[in-house]
Amino acid sequence: MLKDFRIGLFLLVLAFAGLLVSSSAPREDGARPMSAAEQNWVDSVFSSLTPDQRLGQLFMVAAYSNKDKRHAQAIEGLVRTQGIGGLMFLQGGPRRQANLTNRYQAAAKVPLLVAMDAEWGLDMRLDSSMHFAKGMTLGAMDDDQYVYQMGREIALKMKTLGVHVSFSPVLDVNSNPDNPVIGNRSFGENKEQVATRGIRYIRGLQDHGVMAVVKHFPGHGDTDVDSHVALPVINSDMGRLTNVDLYPFQKSIEEGVMGVMVGHLYMPLFDTVRTLSATVSKNLVTGLLKEKMNYRGLVFTDALNMKSVSSLYKAGELDALALAAGNDVLLFSEDVPMALTKIKEAITAGTIDQADVDQRVRKILRAKFWAGLNKYRPIDVPNLMQNLNRPLSRMVQQEIYEHATTVVKNEDDILPFHRLDTLRIAAVTIGSDAPTYKEIMGKYQGGPVFSVPNRYAPDSTFTRISSRLAPYNVVVVSLHNMNNTPTHSYGIGEATLKFLKELRANPNLKTVVVTFGNAYSLKYLEENRNLVCGYEDNYPAQLVVPQVLFGALPARGRLPVTVSENLKAGTGLPTPDFKRLRYGTPEEAGLDSRILAQIDNVALEAVAYAAAPGCQVLVAKDGMVVFDKSYGYATYDKQQPVNNTTLYDLASVTKVAGTLQAIMYLKDQGKLNLDDKVAVYLPELKGTNKKDMTVRDVLMHQAGLKPGIPTWEKTITKTGPKPTFYASTESADFSREVTPDLYSLRTSEDSVWTWVQRSGLLPKVKGKYPVEYSDLSFMILKRVAEKVLKQPIDEFLQKNFFQPLGLGTMTYNPLSKFPKSCIAPTENDTYFRRTQLQGTVHDQTAAMIGGVGGHAGLFSNANDLAVLMQMNLQNGRYGGQRYFQTPVVTEFARNTEAGNRRGLGWDRGDPTKPEGPTSNLSPASTFGHTGFTGTCVWMDPENKILYIFLSNRVYPDAGNKKLVQYNIRTRIHDVIYKSLQKT
Repeated sequence: MLKDFRIGLFLLVLAFAGLLVSSSAPREDGARPMSAAEQNWVDSVFSSLTPDQRLGQLFMVAAYSNKDKRHAQAIEGLVRTQGIGGLMFLQGGPRRQANLTNRYQAAAKVPLLVAMDAEWGLDMRLDSSMHFAKGMTLGAMDDDQYVYQMGREIALKMKTLGVHVSFSPVLDVNSNPDNPVIGNRSFGENKEQVATRGIRYIRGLQDHGVMAVVKHFPGHGDTDVDSHVALPVINSDMGRLTNVDLYPFQKSIEEGVMGVMVGHLYMPLFDTVRTLSATVSKNLVTGLLKEKMNYRGLVFTDALNMKSVSSLYKAGELDALALAAGNDVLLFSEDVPMALTKIKEAITAGTIDQADVDQRVRKILRAKFWAGLNKYRPIDVPNLMQNLNRPLSRMVQQEIYEHATTVVKNEDDILPFHRLDTLRIAAVTIGSDAPTYKEIMGKYQGGPVFSVPNRYAPDSTFTRISSRLAPYNVVVVSLHNMNNTPTHSYGIGEATLKFLKELRANPNLKTVVVTFGNAYSLKYLEENRNLVCGYEDNYPAQLVVPQVLFGALPARGRLPVTVSENLKAGTGLPTPDFKRLRYGTPEEAGLDSRILAQIDNVALEAVAYAAAPGCQVLVAKDGMVVFDKSYGYATYDKQQPVNNTTLYDLASVTKVAGTLQAIMYLKDQGKLNLDDKVAVYLPELKGTNKKDMTVRDVLMHQAGLKPGIPTWEKTITKTGPKPTFYASTESADFSREVTPDLYSLRTSEDSVWTWVQRSGLLPKVKGKYPVEYSDLSFMILKRVAEKVLKQPIDEFLQKNFFQPLGLGTMTYNPLSKFPKSCIAPTENDTYFRRTQLQGTVHDQTAAMIGGVGGHAGLFSNANDLAVLMQMNLQNGRYGGQRYFQTPVVTEFARNTEAGNRRGLGWDRGDPTKPEGPTSNLSPASTFGHTGFTGTCVWMDPENKILYIFLSNRVYPDAGNKKLVQYNIRTRIHDVIYKSLQKT
């Protein structure tokens, strides 16, 4: 009587809470109407089955694709002899699973309903598969549309793999921080958010042909026991259960979810027997779920092999009890033949109704019809991996973490990092080398990354790192390879906590702590003044978090759970977007990654045909790097592979990356008039043939200057460098390094400048000087810049551009900062320096004057050059700073003279030549420059596309012209435009 009273009172509360709907006469599957075609197919199949085969449809057996032949034979035997209705695939790999699915389906009289546990993607169960995000990450996002998109992508992959059912999403409300099994699988602690995001996920799956199965009914959030090993007790009262735990399930039922999984939980509110799991509770499955909540879809048991319930019953008994309780699909039966025996005994005894069983079999057949199994087709195994690896999936994957990453605390107001020229940043990774995180951190600044691979490293390890942090004023400590176990502090070691405490005590150091793990772990770290949560430790999280730290992406996420009194659910500080270069997927920027991948073919052709030993290719669109790859080797002996940190001699790209930046700066500041004569700034030209040339004409290569003049040639003989110009050791008189073993006179630049002043001019044609590309133009412009700036151009650029932009590799004379091994060699110079050049500028004149030329001398990797050029493409705005106050870049890039393809300093495409420097598919507004060593940079302001190609095609011989012969750089440019998706 007491129990009946409690149940009645409970149902009354449910009714008042609005969770119950009026009960109408149940159909076979009240979730949707049945078409004539479906009715005919269900009736036909049902009639063709024997009573035992009908019972077989109720079973969904666990299958593996990483087990031996005996396992596969056993599963096939169950399909053939027991007529089981479905399979749940667990561990293995996609191709192996596809082959087995085809095999098992071929053996089935009725096509099998195939399911997987893929809450966060196929990689929850399979290798070589994509991981999207766990529920806690999804709960942190500021925009739940990406939950739908993730559901869609997972559904499309499942369909490709021949899977029809997904045991997701988790609708448990995460109310117990010590929950060891739900934790980061839940969307959070707010019932509305759990319901809303759960429904988005359901729609993403079911709109694309995969049945969603929500779990773990009636709610697994408020427990600290793992139901895989023991039976959790849920002591919720009626108010709590009604208002919180059941709420997301009820909302999902109203939205048409096709499956519900009942958890292995014990609820004293419904049953007095301590060992009675919800799975075998008729009060819960039939009374609450089916009758009172009016659910008409398929009810799945949780896995019947879980020790919390399987250890309590003899073989087959649990299956019969679960069926009697009202479940439709018996998941992971440990003994199907014995279970069939027990079920038939229960039917004979009257504890299970035969008509009810037949109705459930029909429901399963209806699900198979909905899944398209009435027109079953085998999986296309040869094209499986290509079909699974949808490029759009990568975009969705990254967008999730972009919207989830949470700045939890920013008490020092340091995030995102702003003035990089004032910050000396070091990073420490704990628990992993974190290669992706380390790489992306390095793209924004040149500071070191110290790695502590062991999460529980001893104090001595951290002491060694502390001793090396003195030069830095900011340290970013990231925690990796964390676990999801509250009882083990989520993998945070005592030495780590001690290290963080010591960092906090340093008044000269600001510390930012980043967790790549469960948000609940923040309770051990909340004393730190600056906290960021990345939620998971995978490729997209490691890719996104550094971008948030440096303001390339704004922080949008909020904690989906309460961590402590001070860090409650909803905590999250928005940060600005500084418009720094981002890193993402081609699809996110409107490019087709499969077409863009054709760059591989062209670049590898260049390497194979010895057009260059190796190269770097970078493509950015809309401020996002979507392609950044390195190919080949530094030399043809293939000893040193090129990577994205390899430095290249930029050659004439120096003109626009170096000197032109200073000239534009002076114009922007009103300190330079382009229509002034150059002699206004360089009075020594007043008495020369260059007295009337204007700055504008010099910039446009139409001032009559010759392409080049003898300079270094004057300083050598047939036997070698003249002693009057060079010495083998550095001294006060010979202070300019030409190579590490050769130094020129400190006055060598004055000598070159004298020769430039005295050089002749080109003859005029029809009263005008012809357009003739000239290195002398930028030798003169460098002189102008240094005169007006009153400082050497390399010092100016370093202070005003390279350091604030965080360009760790862009420099003149790189051997003063980097070992040779980081730099691609250029020519084996047999006529001037008589050595293999590596780290000293290839251009002879620039080398003679110490490596800092107006026309050559800069070294960089593709990424740092891209940062500088993206700033130009954004007209001087970058990283929260303005490098130019006016649209001076647009002014300089514009073509202003008929018959001259060039802008002011910038080169442009030549539409009159079919194989010009730029792609003919690019717009006429494209601007940039090329370099003699095999480099180029091109910017398209209309489509906001940036393209960089770096190589050392002059190794070992500058006579190698294959790069131009095979049109490598332009063909890659063509691919970029072909990849632009039509809108």
